[in-house]
Amino acid sequence: MMELIIGLLVVVVLVLAVMVTRQANKSTLPPTSPQNFDQAALVDAVRTAVDAQVGKATQQALENVNSQIDRTYQARTQTLTSETKSLLDPVATQMNELRNAVTALQSNYTNTVGVTQTISKQIESLNQTTSALQSALKSSSARGAWGEQQLRNVIELAGMLPYCDFLEQTTVTGNDKIQRPDAVIKLPNNGCVVIDSKTPLDAYLKAQETSDATLRQQLLNEHAKALAGHAKVLSDKKYFQQFDRTPEYTIMFIPGESFLADALRADGSLLEVAMRSRVLIASPVNLLALLLAVAKGWQAFQIAENAEKIAAIGRELYERVDTVLESVEKTGRGLETAISAYNKMVGSIEGRMLSTLRKFKDVGVTSAELTEISNIESAPRRLAAPEHTKELGS
Repeated sequence: MMELIIGLLVVVVLVLAVMVTRQANKSTLPPTSPQNFDQAALVDAVRTAVDAQVGKATQQALENVNSQIDRTYQARTQTLTSETKSLLDPVATQMNELRNAVTALQSNYTNTVGVTQTISKQIESLNQTTSALQSALKSSSARGAWGEQQLRNVIELAGMLPYCDFLEQTTVTGNDKIQRPDAVIKLPNNGCVVIDSKTPLDAYLKAQETSDATLRQQLLNEHAKALAGHAKVLSDKKYFQQFDRTPEYTIMFIPGESFLADALRADGSLLEVAMRSRVLIASPVNLLALLLAVAKGWQAFQIAENAEKIAAIGRELYERVDTVLESVEKTGRGLETAISAYNKMVGSIEGRMLSTLRKFKDVGVTSAELTEISNIESAPRRLAAPEHTKELGS
């Protein structure tokens, strides 16, 4: 642009100089000289020169500007591409990581859905079973049968079958009426323990059905009172007076841990009141521990009871072994006698019979060799054990 301005100024200065020179020459010529100066042509010439110079300068300026713009555009494009790549590469990496994480989450979700469905089915089945059990427990006869089955399960789990007898539904007479405990567990000393599994659960089942905390606590209090009342009934039956050699208490079996735990939370003195009435309230775990102790007592009792039998069997076995040892010794002596007789017979055959038979070979009757026989050098081993001397008492 500066070159264009300088060029225009140079053209203007030259034109002015030419015009001034021609004007000076015109003033010195005589008036009669003809006028040869054409100002319009000069202006046109100047304009043409100026236009040509301006066009050339403008074209060159445009070319320079376009070239500069191209270089600037390419540089900016490269810079922008580099910056864009540097910005997008971390985004692409994070997108890949996000895609992998989403895939893993989708897989985990699928597995979780399968597990959740399985758990839902199990919960539904458990709810159905619980509802069926709850409905069944509303019947007093069903509760009684269930309590007796729980009692049998605990007795079998304690391993009492190999060591003791248990009698179910034993009938006894007391207080001028027939009474029937649920089980009578025999003790090693010919004693027994009476167990009753009839548990009142009406109030407890109602407490489990309500969502009112106040009403639930009231029903649990009634449940505790019902257990205390049943303990009083068992105390009045006095089972310990109707069996020989039985402890002076009756076991009141509660077939569920929660039945007793909720009752004790409602009435902490329940166990103490029952024990004063000679009734021991036992949950499945407590009864199992008691029966395991009884089973150990049976084991010790049977070992002590059978100790004399084991000693007698040992003495009898000792005597029988001694008889066998005598037979073995007699057999050995018989073998010695047989070996001695055999060796004598071999000697007789060698000395008398074979010497005559060999003469047949000498005279050509036969060429076959006779079979050689030999003595038996080894003798039976003597039984040196002193245990066969019948000194069993010493």
